[in-house]
Amino acid sequence: MNTGSYYERIDEHRFKPTPHAGGAWDPGELHFSPLGGLVAHALDRYRAARPDDGLALARISYDILGRLALDECEIRVETVRPGRTIELLEAVVLVADRPVVRARAWFLATLDTAAVAGGSGERLPDPETLAPWRMSDVWPGGYIASLDVRPVAPPQQGRTTAWVATPLELVAGEPVGPVASYLALVDTANGIAVRQPPTEWMFPNVDLTVHLHRRPEGRWTGLDTTVVFGPTGQGLTGTVLHDVHGPVGQAQQILTVRPL
Repeated sequence: MNTGSYYERIDEHRFKPTPHAGGAWDPGELHFSPLGGLVAHALDRYRAARPDDGLALARISYDILGRLALDECEIRVETVRPGRTIELLEAVVLVADRPVVRARAWFLATLDTAAVAGGSGERLPDPETLAPWRMSDVWPGGYIASLDVRPVAPPQQGRTTAWVATPLELVAGEPVGPVASYLALVDTANGIAVRQPPTEWMFPNVDLTVHLHRRPEGRWTGLDTTVVFGPTGQGLTGTVLHDVHGPVGQAQQILTVRPL
């Protein structure tokens, strides 16, 4: 087994997770974050097999349909809405022939709008100037243990801003694009600003939706995250997403909140 990646490719559509992809509440489950990046990588490869159309990923939404077993998976991609300036793709992840994730991604035309760009907000401090934080002191699991986490300030209950990076490849020995690499870290947001100890409460997300107004660059994913728990078992993790140049978009995750 390659120990420097989250996944190993089996064939064109199937992948095997390594222990680094392990989840937090159950060692026999996947953490969704690297799987989210893997889905984006599958979308990139699907599009790369066609002539370059200049479209860019603007939104991807993932619905988590069931338990994500730490087992090999298959990813199938199809075009839902073709177009020269707007395209919608869908990817389905299967484990043991059962759909466990369904993702839809909008790709939009790119053109020069620099003259009117604005409104995104301020940059975060340089991650290289910040001290690391042992997120594994809060969470178990192979994925969390693999991360380099640099909080801008000490993490607070339900509110944290932090940079996240990893030294590992997403897929062993395989080039992965910058957007897929970036998205492979976004689901970490639900774990950096916990409202209650994960040893006493569960609050897994059943979805993840990411909107991007700019293509992220570099190895760091910046997460400016707020977590809200409602009074009837639902919660929401909202994040302004950054790269080292500034904000790139937003992410939302709906949570099911319950005591252990």
